[in-house]
Amino acid sequence: MEAKRAKESRIVNTDQVLTCDLNNYNTLFGGVLMKKLDSCATLSARRHARAKECVTASTDSIDFLCPIHQTDSVCIESFVSYTGKTSMEIFCKVIAEDMIKGERRIAATAFLTFVALDENKRPLEVPAVIPETEEETFLYETANERAEMRKLRRTKSRELAKNITLSKPWDH
Repeated sequence: MEAKRAKESRIVNTDQVLTCDLNNYNTLFGGVLMKKLDSCATLSARRHARAKECVTASTDSIDFLCPIHQTDSVCIESFVSYTGKTSMEIFCKVIAEDMIKGERRIAATAFLTFVALDENKRPLEVPAVIPETEEETFLYETANERAEMRKLRRTKSRELAKNITLSKPWDH
């Protein structure tokens, strides 16, 4: 399988912030941004794997760095930053731009992991990724550390799941 350049999976989505997207602080709801991130990351994963279906395996982190206001546009860039045999790490950056002043700022960053599925819902092998820019290379070179943290967190989550109850609160 031939490796693909990171830029081949890049998705750029710019949108305005609508009043229905605002919380009681008049900033973009975190959940609205999370949905936009997952949507862009899904397209990056599908573009890289050329698969009909890619599923979110984990949302490793979403770091909200500054609020996004109604006067801002919100631009999400996503691309495959690293791959395993069947998994893809997708990096997303959120750029808020004040539409009046023209000032741009990094509003959030996120890492999500996706798995491409075949027609039988089995994981597909995915191409390796080739970083080219300084940003892509930095993310690629630091991916193993994030992968180790992901494995540890998954182990801890499974351990937690074995120790939490399924009973209804009123049954206690």
